[in-house]
Amino acid sequence: MATLIVLIVVAVVVLVTMAAGIRIVPQARAGIVERLGRYQRTLDPGLALIVPYVDRVKPLIDLREQVVSFPPQPVITEDNLVINIDTVIYFQVTDAKAATYEIADYIAAIEQLTVTTLRNVIGGMTLEDTLTSRDKISGALRVVLDEATGRWGIRVNRVELKAVDPPASIQQAMEKQMRAERDRRAAILTAEGVKQSQILTAEGEKQSAILRAEGEKQSEILRAEGQSKAIENVFEAIHRGDADPKLLAYQYLQTLPRIAEGASNKVWIIPSEFTQALGRLGSALPAPGEDEPPADAEPQATPPPPPQEPKPDERAPATRGDQRPAPADAGRPPAEPR
Repeated sequence: MATLIVLIVVAVVVLVTMAAGIRIVPQARAGIVERLGRYQRTLDPGLALIVPYVDRVKPLIDLREQVVSFPPQPVITEDNLVINIDTVIYFQVTDAKAATYEIADYIAAIEQLTVTTLRNVIGGMTLEDTLTSRDKISGALRVVLDEATGRWGIRVNRVELKAVDPPASIQQAMEKQMRAERDRRAAILTAEGVKQSQILTAEGEKQSAILRAEGEKQSEILRAEGQSKAIENVFEAIHRGDADPKLLAYQYLQTLPRIAEGASNKVWIIPSEFTQALGRLGSALPAPGEDEPPADAEPQATPPPPPQEPKPDERAPATRGDQRPAPADAGRPPAEPR
């Protein structure tokens, strides 16, 4: 019975010893093995064997990229304004041995290094530059952090500024400035629109006036050409028909009353040719009491009287309403105006 108990105890000790000598490391993890308190080796992912009771495996280190967000840090700018900046660090452990033995707490070390570097960078920039140069600040932080953490077995991939919070009074002043700038731009755009509208309107009126003048010019030219053709046709018809002076005198008398047409014609002058036309027309009509010539009698051609030159003083004014013809006697002077 005692032998059985000893065998059982020995088997349990062997099983426990074998279990202590076997380690399974997950993917993207690394284990540091210490033998009797000294660094022995680094365990890679997979199954690993160690010496029980002699080797000790430290807590596994994550080799994946990690993200750490730090609380807001007060920073003073070049123009003596205190702003709070939130930073986010993306880093990755590249050497598990260095991250274990070169630095006690690499996360706290990265945080403090970020704060000091951020203050150095922001201290040489104004508030306006800080708000508009985030990429520049991130690049400067990354260079400094990557250089300092390289010997710790850590690679800093990215540094981002999550928030830049100026004081409340500065925020209100900035909002007023932006509102004033937007109002100014709106006023400028409105003025530019009004200016362009007036320019286009003036251009349209100019083109319209030019086209209207061109149209009136063409209309006057066509009207003058039409009147010229009409006069030429009448002149040719008169010469072609060999009209006698009596017909011309009759047409002259029919045209003469048109002189008084129009609301603005108050006084018009009877020319001296008016009496000559009446004389010719009277000579063409038979006198009262004379017998008309027989129908079969051939009319004798009466030579027309020689044309008389009109004199400047042989014009008698007459009112518009007095449009009655003068006496048939050509030798009588023109009637006095009423």
